[in-house]
Amino acid sequence: MQNTATPTHCPYCALQCGMNLTATPEGTVEVSERADFPVNRGALCGKGRTAPAVLSSGVRLTSPLVRSEGTLVPASWDEALDRIAEGLSRTRTEHGPDACGVFGGGGLTNEKAYTLGKFARVVLRTSQIDYNGRFCMSSAAAAGIKAFGLDRGLPFPLEDIPKTGCVILVGSNLAETMPPSLRFFNELRENGGTLIVIDPRRTKTAEQADLHLAPRPGTDLALALGLLHLVVAEGRVDEEYVRERTSGWEEARAAAMAHWPEYVERITGVSVPQLRETVRMFCEPESAMVLTARGPEQQSKGTDTVGAWINLCLAAGRAGRPLSGYGCLTGQGNGQGGREHGQKADQLPGYRKLDDPAARRHVAEVWGVDPDSLPGPGRSAYELLDALGTDIKSLLLMASNPVVSAPRAAHIEERIKSLDFLAVCDVVLSETAALADVVLPVTQWAEETGTMTNLEGRVLLRKRAITPPEGIRSDLEVMHELAARLGVEKGFPTDPEEVFEELRRASAGGPADYSGITYRRLAEENGVFWPCPAAETDDSEDASLDVRGADDPAQEQDDDLAAAVHPGTPRLFLDRFATPDGRARFVPVVHRAIAEEPDDEYPVLLTTGRVVAQYQSGAQTRRVDELNAAAPGPFVELHPRLAERLGAAEGDPVAVVSRRGRAVAPARITTAIRPDTVFMPFHWAGEGRANTLTNPALDPTSRMPEFKVCAVRLETVRG
Repeated sequence: MQNTATPTHCPYCALQCGMNLTATPEGTVEVSERADFPVNRGALCGKGRTAPAVLSSGVRLTSPLVRSEGTLVPASWDEALDRIAEGLSRTRTEHGPDACGVFGGGGLTNEKAYTLGKFARVVLRTSQIDYNGRFCMSSAAAAGIKAFGLDRGLPFPLEDIPKTGCVILVGSNLAETMPPSLRFFNELRENGGTLIVIDPRRTKTAEQADLHLAPRPGTDLALALGLLHLVVAEGRVDEEYVRERTSGWEEARAAAMAHWPEYVERITGVSVPQLRETVRMFCEPESAMVLTARGPEQQSKGTDTVGAWINLCLAAGRAGRPLSGYGCLTGQGNGQGGREHGQKADQLPGYRKLDDPAARRHVAEVWGVDPDSLPGPGRSAYELLDALGTDIKSLLLMASNPVVSAPRAAHIEERIKSLDFLAVCDVVLSETAALADVVLPVTQWAEETGTMTNLEGRVLLRKRAITPPEGIRSDLEVMHELAARLGVEKGFPTDPEEVFEELRRASAGGPADYSGITYRRLAEENGVFWPCPAAETDDSEDASLDVRGADDPAQEQDDDLAAAVHPGTPRLFLDRFATPDGRARFVPVVHRAIAEEPDDEYPVLLTTGRVVAQYQSGAQTRRVDELNAAAPGPFVELHPRLAERLGAAEGDPVAVVSRRGRAVAPARITTAIRPDTVFMPFHWAGEGRANTLTNPALDPTSRMPEFKVCAVRLETVRG
């Protein structure tokens, strides 16, 4: 172990907060402030401060495990790898390559996500690969591509937020999901700007807002359309901007005008005066932003919902201008990079589309394979999981825990149990890993070097700070060994920098172009924003993307891909959008109901989310004593009027029942939630598993499940 501090990044959310790690003589790891990183400026939440606890041998996996007579027992690496290779090979032989599934995670580094996509398509030759990032921001990505021609979580750095005039924050509780980011919004208000929070709950974030709107869950689309109607009716459309920089306005305008304020009030529960005040606050300053998160996105109409908020920005001239724009607050640590480089069912590295012949030729040449050998697009995440045990017989899973995180989780758990073969790579024995035939212990964030791409599109170098325990291997080593056992001896290096060099070539010329980024450069800078081609030329593919606001170019690189240094692209779309004609596109949308409206049998709406002390499925954070003390278990948040009708007191066990199952957790009674809605956090397994209840109804474009709203009934639990 090293004795000096290593500058690196937190393993959790997409802020990728900077921190310093120091190995102590006692064998522990200490976290200290790293004030030079602009995203968090030294601040860390409790999860970041306690992240080294999961490095402990008492918490993490330390040996491969194989199933013997129904029980997982320790095994050698050779035995475990041989079993995986045999299981996957047997499935291919008996059922064909698409009977092998691959499921990845938004926490994998860019190098591992890239290699996993390559492994699926080159070694297994399967189309059946997706990842849990599909559950994160796929609806925002789909809407962004429709409107702007490009998807990047934020088209500007976080540091722009305090300088704008107004931010509408839709369906995000940053105070609990990304606490260090809240300072940017506090500074916004200190500078005279305003914050509008839209959430059915009065969260800690909503308490900080100048205006809080609490719509009925699942009505965000109607709300955005109602605001756009008022922008038109009150003469607040930026006509010059719409004429010069957009297309499709008349169709979108006509769709919005069918959503008059009183109609929207009846749908959403947000009053007409609040709607008018929102429009005034958003349109009067010189600049403004709309930021969405999982609330409006995790719906069966999530793409249209985000599209409606983008239409609002475009009509008011609030996109592609300094300090204005639409952005998505990515959730997972590498949710952005994870889909850019090949984990997603329909994408190749560089954010290229798998069904694009030119993209296939480019990537196949880098990989040294025939383009015709690459499979086509496969199933989305939920559809892949739903096919386990039927069309898909074997599954290789990395860094994901769908037994807790997938919608209709009890059904997905049964599908996983029905597999002929399951192999899991993880750092802990998650609920999903406990069902596997083989479990491989792999290196963690502090034990490996690799790149991550945060919510701003900032590519970061996360440096290895300590040596992993004996017997632990990296995911890159796992895929190298499996590829060799399955007949592919070359093309799967174990050195992350070597993998990144190949990723640069594969991404070159694509929408997410990393070819001008090197490890050496990342070690010297606080990240580089993509797109960043190898050289600035007049005919480069990203010529449509404005790079004003970039830092000074780094020193000249010594590798052959960087004859001239591109500064990276902190701010997108300032001159033109990434569409063929350079114009942003309005997409006409109309309100439609949620997939499952309340009725006499299921009269209440359930919405789900996170708490500050836990993260995602809780596989890691639920193993940290300090975090468990702060958030020991699930709960059901309900309004006093609803609790009175139910006959429930604070702390009483309450059963929440949907058409998919039943979850039980203590009541938490508060006026911070609507009387027609209950809330459950989704971090826990067992009888309090919120995703037992959630609806897998899919958005037709993004294939995002409707996590955020479903119909339930409540029951008291006696005895």
